[in-house]
Amino acid sequence: MHYDLPDLRLVAAIADSGSLTRAAERVHLAPSSASHRLSQLEAALGVALFERHARGLTPTAAGESLHRHARQVFAQLEQMHADLAPYASGVNAQVTVFANTNAINCFLPGDLGDFLREHPNIRVSLEEQPSPAIVRAVAAGQVDIGVVAAEGDFGELQATPYRRDRLVLIVAVDHPLAAKSEIAFAEVLTEAFVCLHAGSAIHTFMMNHAALLGGRLDVRIQVRSFAAVCRMVAAGVGIGMVPRSSVLAVDALKIVEISDPWAPRDLQLCVRSPAALSAAAAALLAHLSGKAEAAPG
Repeated sequence: MHYDLPDLRLVAAIADSGSLTRAAERVHLAPSSASHRLSQLEAALGVALFERHARGLTPTAAGESLHRHARQVFAQLEQMHADLAPYASGVNAQVTVFANTNAINCFLPGDLGDFLREHPNIRVSLEEQPSPAIVRAVAAGQVDIGVVAAEGDFGELQATPYRRDRLVLIVAVDHPLAAKSEIAFAEVLTEAFVCLHAGSAIHTFMMNHAALLGGRLDVRIQVRSFAAVCRMVAAGVGIGMVPRSSVLAVDALKIVEISDPWAPRDLQLCVRSPAALSAAAAALLAHLSGKAEAAPG
């Protein structure tokens, strides 16, 4: 079977407008040409794509399916144009990076900002993912560089230290837990929590560890940033678990150390092979690796 973009545009225009005449105008065809093209497409597919009636055309089940795929094709084309457009403006390389919530919220904004100012012709595509998904994506060659928590199995990937951090509990200064200096995660599962939004890497991490302990977090409210978590906790909404690097300097907050062995959340950079990286990806890896010495102990 032969498909081309004009066929898909015509199908989408008919499905959206419900009229062959209006669809023909939208795709700059004469109505007779649009009708002939549609008939040829239906004959090639061996199935009717639209039901004809006095009020116009409505998609059949096959037409709905083709329309859905057509929208996906056009969305991919738009993404392709968006990806290629920077090259026309002087961008000569792109690096893909997957990172966990901690890295994206606390370290990468400043570190990537420094790098991109030094390399204005490099574009970085950054996406937040949980650490296990990042390792899989790097191993599969889908991503140039991954930024993950140090725990876990990196397989055959090459790992390099990036930043040092630690998960801590934050509570309001008048909360009963404020009197403690350290506590196990299992002891706070009955508390109301302020969490990042569902789907964030740290939200998934917290839910998984609560499940391993046979419990379930009482999530009172979900917000979009660590700063918002801190402000909600300071206001007495609940307690939170955040990286130490993200805690706001607010008098109404108290930090309580977590005694669990997974609390240290040192970050690592992982790649399949440094030697196989593009020049741009290698430059970014070197830049981020250089931040390890600047990280607090």
